[in-house]
Amino acid sequence: MDDALTAFPADGYTARWQTWDRADNEALTLRWENEGWTATGEVGREAITYVIRLTATWQVSQFLLFRDLDEPDLWLGTDGAGRWGEMNGAHRPDIDGCFDIDLTCTPFTNSLPIRRVRLNVGDSTDVIAATINVETLGVTPVRQRYRRLTPRRFEHQNLHTGLTTEFDIDEYGLLHDYPDNFRRA
Repeated sequence: MDDALTAFPADGYTARWQTWDRADNEALTLRWENEGWTATGEVGREAITYVIRLTATWQVSQFLLFRDLDEPDLWLGTDGAGRWGEMNGAHRPDIDGCFDIDLTCTPFTNSLPIRRVRLNVGDSTDVIAATINVETLGVTPVRQRYRRLTPRRFEHQNLHTGLTTEFDIDEYGLLHDYPDNFRRA
């Protein structure tokens, strides 16, 4: 790898973003527990909390979304080989083959494939992400491409819509700003 990412501090890490217009905020906390990472995000504009449980190598193992209930409104789990189910045991073949989660209301989920795949400068990878609609709780597989342009700059392309965006990451692999959407607070 051309440029290794810095390991997160053992006592956890917090990142904050604002919407581009600075009207709303998100606070993300990463904690090391049970031999993996737990990412908890509080997103103001959508009034949601999400929890993503990750392995030590940044593979998603569980995703929980809380809107207005004490219990999760959506709770998904994967076996690490791309097979998904709901926590009530129902298999979700519609999202089998996805390895990442994509929440468009947060820049954090773009960091999942960046940290998991670890591309060299000039390389790209295609991923299939389980894209979550926080209003309807709908989950749709979406093909995406990540290309590493420089040690700290990436290009993200939604292969369904063709929308392409470039962004910079910090030393941990978390996005700084996602133009026209999010900026670090």
